[in-house]
Amino acid sequence: MKPPRRRFLRFAAGAAVLPAVARIARAENYPWHTVRLIVGFAPGGATDIMGRLMGQWLSERLGRTFIVENRSGAGSNVGTEVVVNAAPDGYTLLVATVVNAINATLYEKINFNFVRDIAPVGGIHREPLVILVNPSLPATTVPEFIAYAKSNQGKINMASGGVGSANHLSGELFKMMTGVDLVHVPYRGAGPALIDLLAGQMQVLFATMSSSIGYIRDGRLRALAVTTATRSPVLPDLPAVAEFVPGYEMSFWSGIGAPKTTPPDIIATLNKEMNAGLADPKMKARFADLGSSGLPGSPADFGRLMAEDVEKMSKVVKFCGARVE
Repeated sequence: MKPPRRRFLRFAAGAAVLPAVARIARAENYPWHTVRLIVGFAPGGATDIMGRLMGQWLSERLGRTFIVENRSGAGSNVGTEVVVNAAPDGYTLLVATVVNAINATLYEKINFNFVRDIAPVGGIHREPLVILVNPSLPATTVPEFIAYAKSNQGKINMASGGVGSANHLSGELFKMMTGVDLVHVPYRGAGPALIDLLAGQMQVLFATMSSSIGYIRDGRLRALAVTTATRSPVLPDLPAVAEFVPGYEMSFWSGIGAPKTTPPDIIATLNKEMNAGLADPKMKARFADLGSSGLPGSPADFGRLMAEDVEKMSKVVKFCGARVE
């Protein structure tokens, strides 16, 4: 009886090792089939565009298709939850954005914790928003706009792409730090808000640079400043809000996240190739055309950005009282 028992124990021990060996093999050969990049917004927006650019790069570098899958709904929460609940094998990834950081406080009920449940892989891009005003408004600089707004408290309409959008929270942060009273007018998306700003029905909009740079260059809208901490190389003559309101900073960023227990070597492979893409001259030129710049760094760097913006955005959400059920 003893020999059969020993054979059984050896077999059982070997069987227990097989899953670990399989996981290692899969990690070493990653990827060996199509990878899904989940975008929590409809096609055509900044997140979708950046996801497709990085997906194309990763497809070429790693020899497997990285396909963008748009799963919009609940301000990107629907798509994020898909990734949170996916197998942690590197084949379902999230194109995460600053909106995820906003949603952490904005939504009363949410089935996941963005920082806890999404493992940071790496950044894709950082894009300034721009304070845009209709040319009919008698303000050509940030100090002039602040002075005009303070003398017309509650009379200036501030458009946004919706409650809790990056447009909205950029404006609320500006209000919080300057003491001006702008009337928030939410739209069903930043596109319609931009149209009404052009028509003069709205007076100010904190718009992403990629959506508005054409209107700035042809003079149809007046840009007062960018919202990043420093000036943008795309429009170097345009000052940063922080030059007049010290400490102000807001940007629209994107990156890639994965389910929380995704193997570190898969994350490292993705991060390495993402950083290679961000260093590529053609990729840099494409980002510049869109009014943005790459966001290279380690997974830890991207994780710090995620956590810091969750904390910062929670203060702005509480200030303006915005909540979504």
